[in-house]
Amino acid sequence: MATEIQNQSDQRKRVLVILAVVALLAGLAYFAWWALHGRYHETTDDAYVAGNQIRVTPRVPGTAVAVLADDSDYVKRGQVLVRLDDTDARVALDRSEADLADAVRRVRQGFDLVKEREANLALKQETLHQAEADLERRGGAAAEQEAVSQEEIEHARSAVTRARNDFQLTQAQFASAHAAVGGTTIDNHPAVMQAAARVRDAYLAGARCEIRAAENGYVAKRSVQVGQQVAVGVPLMALVPLDQLWVEANFKEDQLRRLRIGQPVELVSDLYGSDPVFHGTVAGLDPGTGAAFSLLPPQNASGNWIKIVQRLPVRVTLDPKELAEHPLLVGLSLKANVDTHDQGGSALATSASARHYETTVYDDAEKDADVVVRRIIAANRGS
Repeated sequence: MATEIQNQSDQRKRVLVILAVVALLAGLAYFAWWALHGRYHETTDDAYVAGNQIRVTPRVPGTAVAVLADDSDYVKRGQVLVRLDDTDARVALDRSEADLADAVRRVRQGFDLVKEREANLALKQETLHQAEADLERRGGAAAEQEAVSQEEIEHARSAVTRARNDFQLTQAQFASAHAAVGGTTIDNHPAVMQAAARVRDAYLAGARCEIRAAENGYVAKRSVQVGQQVAVGVPLMALVPLDQLWVEANFKEDQLRRLRIGQPVELVSDLYGSDPVFHGTVAGLDPGTGAAFSLLPPQNASGNWIKIVQRLPVRVTLDPKELAEHPLLVGLSLKANVDTHDQGGSALATSASARHYETTVYDDAEKDADVVVRRIIAANRGS
């Protein structure tokens, strides 16, 4: 009996020793993992796909007569999404084109009037010189031979006075006509430029009755209906370019200590599972937590205060090739793992990034308006 109890005691000691050794080895393994790997990686599963959401809004009011795209449709840059009734715009364009043609013709008449006044001024000047010469001859003849009567001399003086007055009047008329067009051409005359601006405005108003896609992307949140009266700036639908995505990974305060811009990031999406692994780069840290930018930020100055660990959004860019092979959708969740070995980058951005977004869809309308203006001016300016 005593031998059996002793054997059980020895067996218990061996089990405890084994458990202690296993625990020690596990602790050493964990410490080795932490020292070599764990302390250089920060992970979070509070990460979501974010991207640009282009709000499709009208720039002119009107009635929707056609809706040419629906939710989940893929549209290309420049494709017409919604068409508004353009009747009023076409009438305004016709009126403005007629006004521009009339302005060009009036300005052309102004240039012709200057030429007419200039020729008339030369004629009046010649008449004045002739009258002065006649007065001088009659005055000389009267002084030498007394062959010219005093009455003729008075008539000559009156002729000189009339010629001088006519010359001054014509000179003033020429100055007035020259002031209306002087220093300009038909193209850059203020009246023509004002009329041309009205043509451009009317043309653009008509062009804006066709609401086009600013980028390639997928349609979402369509709210416009045929026959609906829409106002300027009211969202009609959203356009999501799936090649302009990034990840917003929310890290706790104590995880931000070693995060730097430029550090590599591995991400796993719940959509695809553990394969594939997306590779990204830390692009920057938001200047404040989500609570700080919320509509109703917390008031921690109250008496009942409980500390809550805050999270800060960290922007992570994605590899475009991987994104093209395995598309992600806005709002999907991911797990992010940041490798913090490289501490050479800065914690906060020191300048604007190279990222920029722009579209040239709306440039064509302005160029087409200029073509219309030049055509009208050329057709009415004469030779």
